[in-house]
Amino acid sequence: MGAMIGTGVFVAAGPASASAGSGILLGLVIAAFVAFFNAASSAELAAVYPESGGAYVYGRKQLSPFWGWLAGWGFVVGKIASCAAAALTFGFYFYPGHAKALALGAVVLLTAVNYRGIHQTAGATRWILAVVLAALGAIVFSSLFGGRADIRNLAPLAGTGGLRGLLRAAAILFFAFAGYARIATLGEEVKEPKRAIPRAIVIALLIVLLIYFSVMASALLAVGGEALAGSNAPLALAVQAGRFARLSPVVRIGATFATLGVLLSLMVGVSRTVFSMASNRDLPFWFSAVHPIYKVPHRAEISVGLIIMVIVLLGDVRSAIGFSSFAILIYYAVTNASAWVLSSEDRLWPRWLSLAGLVSCVVLAVSLPKQTLLWGGAMMGLGSAIGLSKRSGSGG
Repeated sequence: MGAMIGTGVFVAAGPASASAGSGILLGLVIAAFVAFFNAASSAELAAVYPESGGAYVYGRKQLSPFWGWLAGWGFVVGKIASCAAAALTFGFYFYPGHAKALALGAVVLLTAVNYRGIHQTAGATRWILAVVLAALGAIVFSSLFGGRADIRNLAPLAGTGGLRGLLRAAAILFFAFAGYARIATLGEEVKEPKRAIPRAIVIALLIVLLIYFSVMASALLAVGGEALAGSNAPLALAVQAGRFARLSPVVRIGATFATLGVLLSLMVGVSRTVFSMASNRDLPFWFSAVHPIYKVPHRAEISVGLIIMVIVLLGDVRSAIGFSSFAILIYYAVTNASAWVLSSEDRLWPRWLSLAGLVSCVVLAVSLPKQTLLWGGAMMGLGSAIGLSKRSGSGG
């Protein structure tokens, strides 16, 4: 839950509403279905392969080393972009005038927290999540009972951008769900992974869906889709519209803690995938070193933190979200393809769920804006070229 509830719920409602208007709720449902398909495939594969690396491991073992490489590449570049977006959102909400400096400081601080090991990471995430849930509860209360809620703001429920607008909104909102499979990347650091990982993924996804739907529906009722689309802080706008506007600082505090929680969890998942790829020599073996005391891949942790800091200095939030959505949808396409070819005895759910996940990931990815497709396609093409050259260079 700490990996999911964060940057997306505070930022994605604006651009998603710009694509689908009040149809954002249908877009949310579409994104949730795609997330469920992906979660089902991730849980099945994590039970069979309780190892660090997620779809990088699944693709290698179920499909081929090339598809494993491409999944790992998509995860690393996509989630590093997500880390930069989370850090920048933290800085913007906390103090816009020094957003980038604060973002850099957050990356340094959380790299140090992760360096100390997974138990410290989980403990920090629990505290952050508690603050965020309290803030989201205040948003729902203020929006529904602030005197501005109007059922007419939900019309037209189908949205204003047609089917493509709904799909684009779903692709953007998928960014807010991504995080449920973070548990699967920690297979080597969790007790009883075959039982714990599938349960944790599904339970967390269902709880988060209920929270997101409540928050976005109440914001729509308060101000409508058009107003949300024009705001850089849509949830704060929903609170400010009613008589409980004095609670708007709660939104800012909640967004600050939420982005820190997401950044904390994202950095763990990225560093573990880098560690797994380095262990298989798909990345320099130097990154596979494990700290003798803290038992974490410390070189991968520090290197990921440094790369995020560079992107923070050069990038912006919205482009980072779009690029991250594209890359992670490709990552989950490989996950679903890997689950599709699992043997019958290893399956937890029907095979058609994996096929539905594969198709839906591709459909959402190609529905993103053209500029995102160009940049995302270029980066994935670069990853494919590197992967193919590694295969040919090794004779395979």
